Amino acid sequence: MDKFIYKKSAGITALSASMRDFTYKKHAHKEYAIGVTLRGIQHYTLDGHLQLSYPNGVMLFNPEQAHDGMAHDETGLDYVMLYMEPQLLLEAMEKKEPILFPTPIIYDHRLKEKILNLSNAILNEKDEALSSELLLSLTNSLMQTSLSTEIKKDHFLIRKAKDMIYSNLDHVLKLEEICQELHLSKFQFIRLFKAHMGISPYQYFLNSKIERAKQLIEKKRDIYAAVTECGFVDLTHLNRHFKSVYGLTAYEYLAHLN
Repeated sequence: MDKFIYKKSAGITALSASMRDFTYKKHAHKEYAIGVTLRGIQHYTLDGHLQLSYPNGVMLFNPEQAHDGMAHDETGLDYVMLYMEPQLLLEAMEKKEPILFPTPIIYDHRLKEKILNLSNAILNEKDEALSSELLLSLTNSLMQTSLSTEIKKDHFLIRKAKDMIYSNLDHVLKLEEICQELHLSKFQFIRLFKAHMGISPYQYFLNSKIERAKQLIEKKRDIYAAVTECGFVDLTHLNRHFKSVYGLTAYEYLAHLN
């Protein structure tokens, strides 16, 4: 049976996942995501390349890296993930400039243990002070791995398109208006956006709606406010899309937070 448990502490979201039949739709997170494969093989496509994380593999995702995810075979998969806003990770690292993980999967015992220590503290609802200390310990290990400061800058048209998408998440995606503003045909824009972001404008729009809904649920503890403010037709509509990215419905996610 597929099982997803989310807990949040000290600004970090921890996920404990056990899955066999579930498949994540292609999506991206605005946070850094760092995790460990515990059992089975994590199978996913990242930046157009197949990745396989075997047991003890440390998975490193940069913000807005499009990916999917599934168990590699019928034996299933257990793993943990930590999600944190870029500002939080950079503050803990005492870095001003954004950093990138150039390698998506590494095998580092010390780093693996630091990830597991922090995820266990959050999932077991230990004090936030402990989680903050464990985050600092984790970032110390991360800084000993290969990091890059060569951030790929958004194409100015992509940046403008993203701003337009963010400002209208409670409405239907108006592709024609964006294309008119960028002086591109519809097909030129879709091709350019997908080449830079790894997902189509509509996938990005829907993913952004789901992520904003998640933030509202965390802030207001009200799934119906998320439905209304993010422009979903109803709770069923939100739940269906929410589950495709987070493995559980918005209602189930709220129950984990309470």
